Amino acid sequence: MGRDNESSATEFILLGLPIRKEEQGLYYALFLAVYLTTLLGNLLITLLIRLDSRLHTPMYFFLSHLALTDISFSSVTAPKMLMNMLTHSQSISYAGCVSQVYFFILLADLDSFLLTAMAYDRYVAICHPLHYTTIMSQSLCFLLVIVSWVLAIANALLHTILLSFLSFVTDNVLRHFFCDLSALLKLSSSDTTVNKMAILIVGTVVIILPFLCILVSYGHIGATVLRTSSIKGICKALSTCGSHLCVVSLYYGGIIGIYFFPSSNNTNDKDIIVTVLYSVVTPMLNPFIYSLRNRDMKGALRNLVCRGRFSA
Repeated sequence: MGRDNESSATEFILLGLPIRKEEQGLYYALFLAVYLTTLLGNLLITLLIRLDSRLHTPMYFFLSHLALTDISFSSVTAPKMLMNMLTHSQSISYAGCVSQVYFFILLADLDSFLLTAMAYDRYVAICHPLHYTTIMSQSLCFLLVIVSWVLAIANALLHTILLSFLSFVTDNVLRHFFCDLSALLKLSSSDTTVNKMAILIVGTVVIILPFLCILVSYGHIGATVLRTSSIKGICKALSTCGSHLCVVSLYYGGIIGIYFFPSSNNTNDKDIIVTVLYSVVTPMLNPFIYSLRNRDMKGALRNLVCRGRFSA
């Protein structure tokens, strides 16, 4: 049964973050700094990879796509949240809300697939170094990115279309800082059984399977590294894997906790805080964890600065 436009909500009210009014100015400055850091950090990564030919490798190819995805992912929620905090306007149109759901799911899934591709790249590089250039060919890298986009778009379209059939008659107040799918399902006056089944079944394919693939990849990496006799090599590999797994755990842990084990009633403060961590904070941390600690990226940054000074 289609959505009844006459009786269903034409806009939603976003209550925002669970903070007191007198603290909004402080949190506005904090999240503005986080968002700007996300933009500048990830743009810097993309620029360095584009300009330095030494970074034209599969790992940095995936990293550049991850950086652009993180910029877009953070931009789906952060600007609207910041605008609402600044203007004290909490409304969002139905079309704007559905669009936010679509792009949030698309980019979250794309992040998931790119993290998996990066883990596979590291697995091949460490466990099969002699065959690395043969396995991680340019065609395979492009194929992995294209497949990631296709699967992410298909999943986002599925959930958005199913959402369009729901009605929101009794309540239009979202206890969240953006139009979260889980919060919308709790708010709907329609039967959401199909929507919840889609989250469970399709979510297993786009979230759980990539997460397991990452764990398996790093399990093999760990086993390979521990068989080596070089203490320096072990420490370096474990440090890299540990940083990556921290972000992976933060990202996947939040998504799995919210969408596969949702709270029974309306969205609570814990759900909102966890969503902020993986949708706003994690995209800011990625440049530091994946790139700015990396020797190749530091070298590319020094070359860029030196080139700028020479040109001046």
